[in-house]
Amino acid sequence: MAPTNADTADLQATSLAERQTVRSPIELSAGRIEYEDTGGEGPAIVLLPGLMMDASLWEEVIAHLAPDHRCIAPTLPMGAHRHAMHADADLSPRGLAGLVSELLDRLDLNDVTLVGNDTGGALVQLLACDGATRVSRMVLVSCDAFDNFPPGLTGKTLVLTGKLSPMMFGLFMQQMRLRPLRRLPLAFGWLTMRGDAATARWIKPVLKQREIRRDTVRVLRGIAAHRDLLLDAAERLRSFDRPALVVWASQDRVMPPEHGRRLADLLPQGRLVEISDSYTLIPLDQPAPLAEAIRQFTRGADEERPAAGAGRSS
Repeated sequence: MAPTNADTADLQATSLAERQTVRSPIELSAGRIEYEDTGGEGPAIVLLPGLMMDASLWEEVIAHLAPDHRCIAPTLPMGAHRHAMHADADLSPRGLAGLVSELLDRLDLNDVTLVGNDTGGALVQLLACDGATRVSRMVLVSCDAFDNFPPGLTGKTLVLTGKLSPMMFGLFMQQMRLRPLRRLPLAFGWLTMRGDAATARWIKPVLKQREIRRDTVRVLRGIAAHRDLLLDAAERLRSFDRPALVVWASQDRVMPPEHGRRLADLLPQGRLVEISDSYTLIPLDQPAPLAEAIRQFTRGADEERPAAGAGRSS
């Protein structure tokens, strides 16, 4: 069967993204992190991954967006990073949000669309509450919210392991080498329908590097110590006076779909897009519809956006 025009466009987008994307290290106050950057003159989109995930979460979304956007995806020190942080680095949720703000400053990014999935969405909320002068728009993609922090069985189990020593945490994580165990609901099974290869790759640093296990335990303990953080953030989001898009998996089993609707309702310029046939990690399960939702949002192409509350599509 001959390729369609849509197939050709997708291949061209993927090829362009592969040619342009550069992985770069940058020294921040907490330590060295890596980030993917497509470069270009288009509007800047910064995409944040979740707990135990690296920038590759966004690989296929970036392939769709790169032709007309500059896409930056950092690998934050949340368990899938490859460079250990300084011993005194603040790896609490607010500390991690501050690290994102520092990255925007160092790269001198303005008029940013800030996107977060899973725990990355929690960081977006914290930045939005603190002003985030470099951020003009935010996108929350099936993420921690309200009292779902840590989220679901998956997040609560992982944060519970943060009580272990780094050595014992590493022994616990060795089980994740086996696909049947990774696919359990208390692991990655309820996070993604199709992304097991990515999850197997993400756990390698914590399995192989003692310093990464140390960092990850500190992150988990920081989350455990601030369980009400997103309840407080939700109240402050009511004053976020910039455009906001909430994209939620309608079949999400970790992040309640009702939370997506609540977030869109409380944001003054919020709107909601629901995506089917996906779990929490929409960038893995449904990258093309997610990329299109982000593209339409950044272009302001949807003239039907309500002044308050949420519009819904699926």
